[in-house]
Amino acid sequence: MDHNQSLTPTLEVSRRTVIETGTTALLLTALPRAALARDPSDAVGSLPSATVELSVNGRSHALTLDPRTTLLDALREHLALTGSKKGCDHGQCGACTVLIDGRRINACLTLAVMHDGQSITTIEGLANGETMHPLQAAFVAHDGFQCGYCTSGQICSAAGMLAEARNGMPSYVTDDLAHPATELTDAEIRERMSGNICRCAAYPNIVAAIKQASGTST
Repeated sequence: MDHNQSLTPTLEVSRRTVIETGTTALLLTALPRAALARDPSDAVGSLPSATVELSVNGRSHALTLDPRTTLLDALREHLALTGSKKGCDHGQCGACTVLIDGRRINACLTLAVMHDGQSITTIEGLANGETMHPLQAAFVAHDGFQCGYCTSGQICSAAGMLAEARNGMPSYVTDDLAHPATELTDAEIRERMSGNICRCAAYPNIVAAIKQASGTST
C-alpha cells in the first residue's frame, strides 16, 4: 500500500475537524456581541416601574421600584433601614421579620408593592425615642443575643407574637383553645417563635427575655 494514500483519510478528517471547530468558536464569539448590542428594553421579562407609598415607622415614603422588589430590599436598599437582616432570603430564618399593621411577616417573601399605604414597623421604629421598647430592654437584660444578626427579627417577631397571644390566637401546643388569652409558658414561647432561628443558640435567654416583656416573669 502506498504510504501517502494511507494518510489521506486522516488528513481529511483533521482538516474537517479544524473547520468545524473554527466555525463553532466564531459563533460563540459572535453571540455575546449580539446580546450586548441589543436594546435593554427589548429584554425578555422587563417590567415597567411601579410607584408605591410605604408608611414605615410613622413616616411616608414614595418609591419608584421594579415591581419585583421585595419589601426587605426596599427597606434596606432604598430606605437605608438595615436593621432588618437578609439571612436566608427564603423565609426560613426569620431575620427579616417586620410588622405589617401589627402582624409579623417575613419581609423577604413579600413584594413592596403589596403593602402600599399599610403601616410597617421595623426594629428601628420600636423604641420610643431614646427609650427602648420593653422587648429590647429585656433582650439586653437577659443577654438574648450573641452575634446579634437574628436579634432584630427575633424582637419584631416577639412583639407580634405577644399581641397574638393577648388576642387569644392559639398555637400548636395550646391546651385551652377557649381561653381569651394564652398563658405564655416556655413551650408556648418556643413554639410561637420557632420561625426565628438563632445560629448562636441563645434560645434560653430569648425565652427569658420574652417572658419578662410579657409580664409573666419578674
